[in-house]
Amino acid sequence: MSTGASLNEPWQLGPLRVPNRVMLAPLAGIGNWFVRLQAKRYGAGMAVSEMVSSHAVHHRNRKTCTELLRIDEREREYGPVAIQLFGEDPEVMRSAAASVALAGADAIDINMGCPVPKVARTGAGAALLSDPDRAVALARAAVQGAREGREGVPVTVKLRSGLRIGESSGFELAHRLVAEAGVAGIAFHPRSAAVHHKGRPDYELVRRLVDSLPAPVILSGGLDDARHVRAVFASSGVAAVMLARGALGNPWLFEELLRGREHAPEPSEVLDELRWTMARAAEHLGEQRATRYLRKFYPWYVARLGLPAPRARELQESLMLTQSLEQAGELLAAAARPLLAVP
Repeated sequence: MSTGASLNEPWQLGPLRVPNRVMLAPLAGIGNWFVRLQAKRYGAGMAVSEMVSSHAVHHRNRKTCTELLRIDEREREYGPVAIQLFGEDPEVMRSAAASVALAGADAIDINMGCPVPKVARTGAGAALLSDPDRAVALARAAVQGAREGREGVPVTVKLRSGLRIGESSGFELAHRLVAEAGVAGIAFHPRSAAVHHKGRPDYELVRRLVDSLPAPVILSGGLDDARHVRAVFASSGVAAVMLARGALGNPWLFEELLRGREHAPEPSEVLDELRWTMARAAEHLGEQRATRYLRKFYPWYVARLGLPAPRARELQESLMLTQSLEQAGELLAAAARPLLAVP
């Protein structure tokens, strides 16, 4: 199902029109509304939420329903939003999918690729690669639930190539999910669950999937360089690409791919974007929780400031100890002075 398209062209995911072919992947513990909004501000045509427990949605867990399912209206200005669910119980998944569709998701993605043991031990995530009948039943239930919640909400599934190196159970399962469960597309990470994010992705397997699957294939995995992304998109024929770890603290990668940006961000841009992120985190979580939450974000941005290695380490260590966003802001302002000084 080769597209021959450019990254800037719109495409169809079932009934859903996506304005371009570069997406933000689901990022566990990270992909909340303001991270998705950031990617869209820089050009992403669609963004997927961090994975959300279908059981938590089904049982109306307050934090899950108010925070993880939050879709901000500012996101919608740029394109559709998908919510990713994980779980192992088809009836619970049906209920959760209905709730997510009713809450306003434009699409629903089912995680069948997460290799983290605490997820796989429950029978969810990558564990479903070894139980294809359950995987198909789970996806079919999600399609049914999405339809009950709101018409026109497509369901996709994110898969790994297999559980272990050399396996292709994900390739085989993808065909069943489309043919038997009615999913609208497959997001495919062509590495085995066993290697997590290490090793070279099997892009030839992606090409085979594209050529044999009567539904769009979205490529994820190893996409952290604009030149590489363009080359793999062209050679594989996928409908879209999905940026994950390569976009952490680097929304400018979307600009490179979609808006012709040709240079790395200046220190002033990096600092401005980090301050924007800090403000949105406070808006989302409140000052106290945001101060703790942002500690995972700081290293991504500090690494892009071009500081000497000892100074960068010192700044990162200091930011990890901050007790308020004001304190973090003061540290960043001090670090910025020599970077922004006019000769």
